[in-house]
Amino acid sequence: MTFLIEWFQANDTVLWWLGGVSVVTFVGTLIAVPIVVIRIPSDYFSHPERQTTLVYRFGTAVGTLLLVLKNLLGIVLLLAGIAMLVLPGQGLITMFVSLTLLNFPGKYRLERWVISRGAVFRSINWIRQRRGYRPLDARRPKGG
Repeated sequence: MTFLIEWFQANDTVLWWLGGVSVVTFVGTLIAVPIVVIRIPSDYFSHPERQTTLVYRFGTAVGTLLLVLKNLLGIVLLLAGIAMLVLPGQGLITMFVSLTLLNFPGKYRLERWVISRGAVFRSINWIRQRRGYRPLDARRPKGG
């Protein structure tokens, strides 16, 4: 126990920085989540497959660059989220955001499974309604 107290006293600057990052991350998620939720097209989850990718939308060179940058940011956030599981911060939320940025096989199916949970679906539609956006399509997937 005394070892921990001594370590905290010796590393108080690091702990203040971690606490500050934790507060910024928390406030950032309070701002970012509603923005992301209202940007989802209302029929996004009613399609059997993902609609478009960055490469098709922006062309080969720019789209590939954006795809690489998006995945790099996702990896950094995933590592930060894992670290925040034992350090101060919003670890699970950061990890969830990182997974939305990363491209991996089965991602769209995982997203559809998460959105098919009743509480998640109702919460997202509540946020959309409060912001004046149409709710997600009621023909949501049945679990994947």
